[in-house]
Amino acid sequence: MRLAVSRALDALMEDARSGRRTLVMGVLNVTPDSFSDGGRYLQKDAALRRALDMAASGADIIDVGGESSRPGAEPVPLEEELRRVLPVIADLAREPGLIVSVDTRKAEVARAAIEAGAAMVNDISAMTADPDMAPVVAASGVAVCLMHMQGTPQTMQVAPAYGDVVTDVREYLRERAAAARAAGIAEDRIIVDPGFGFGKTLEHNLEMLRRLREFTDLGYPILVGTSRKSMLGALLGGAPPEDRTEGTAATVALAVANGASMVRVHDVREMWRVVCVADAVVRGFSPL
Repeated sequence: MRLAVSRALDALMEDARSGRRTLVMGVLNVTPDSFSDGGRYLQKDAALRRALDMAASGADIIDVGGESSRPGAEPVPLEEELRRVLPVIADLAREPGLIVSVDTRKAEVARAAIEAGAAMVNDISAMTADPDMAPVVAASGVAVCLMHMQGTPQTMQVAPAYGDVVTDVREYLRERAAAARAAGIAEDRIIVDPGFGFGKTLEHNLEMLRRLREFTDLGYPILVGTSRKSMLGALLGGAPPEDRTEGTAATVALAVANGASMVRVHDVREMWRVVCVADAVVRGFSPL
């Protein structure tokens, strides 16, 4: 990892771990079929414009994904995922001060993305889908986000069940973080994500948000991704993804109040403003 990128990542991870402020991760789906914006940024030029706009609007990290993880989504072949993400990541990595994350479950995609300049791997399988993922991350020194998902995107919303959703998810994340450390990944490079909408009912999602602070016991920064998700559509009378901005804002503010270190969002300008106000109240921090 390049020295300047490494230092920038160090600073961001220090903010996340210390709780000084909440980081904002912007979603960039270079896919034809993502639930919210599939197809809009499939072409490289459109993706780059979108990423730079998000960065200018306050995004600390741009999360580039080439495989949809919406409920029922089918896996994307390795070569196709590489074709989608690598040109975008390579160009973004040349932008001074910009931190790029790759959203993938495949070790080969992660390896190539890191070589192209990615400083973080966001793995919805918490490095269980590919046994080579942990060694790739460990050898590179990049950050990794470990997410909880019950099942796979094809099966996760088929009758998800838990004893206690917060306890079960927390213990899973504890185990995956321990496995990451055992694989040689530095403790200060690990982020955890409870996985809102990934194998959870509406009530499971609400319970996790209500009790989010219990995840801080793990000792790792917490990423929350509720942006535009179906839980908000259900609460807003069937509102489509593009009409869930206010619902997203409510969950972002609550996440900050309940201990989130990072929020993953589509509407960066609006949610950066939400985070600014929430951080001022909760943490006494203002970037302005």
